[in-house]
Amino acid sequence: QVQLVESGGGLVQAGGSLRLSCAASGRTFSTYAMGWFRQAPGKEREFVAAIGWWSGSSTYYADSVKGRFTISRDNTKNTVYLQMNSLKPENTAVYYCAERKGDPTHTWKHYDYWGQGTQVTVSS
Repeated sequence: QVQLVESGGGLVQAGGSLRLSCAASGRTFSTYAMGWFRQAPGKEREFVAAIGWWSGSSTYYADSVKGRFTISRDNTKNTVYLQMNSLKPENTAVYYCAERKGDPTHTWKHYDYWGQGTQVTVSS
């Protein structure tokens, strides 16, 4: 059974940093593309970042987080990370990791499995 478990969320002041982790189990992690998405109250789920399954894969970011967020993965630990720096109040949301077989995409509907989410709150 596929399982994704996010951790690392919390409350941080504007300008601060957090690192989210997503631990995967239940299948061969190294062959799945991984993505991070977020959803704020009253808003649609939106793309944040994605990374392919292969070693040295390219990474992809929403324009709003480029230069501040970094996605990475450690296939030896079956874990994907999202380093978030220079956080802003508008980054407040529940952050989800997701996986799909094949290439990473920006579209949340293309992902097959999801974690339960972790809350990130950025105070001004």
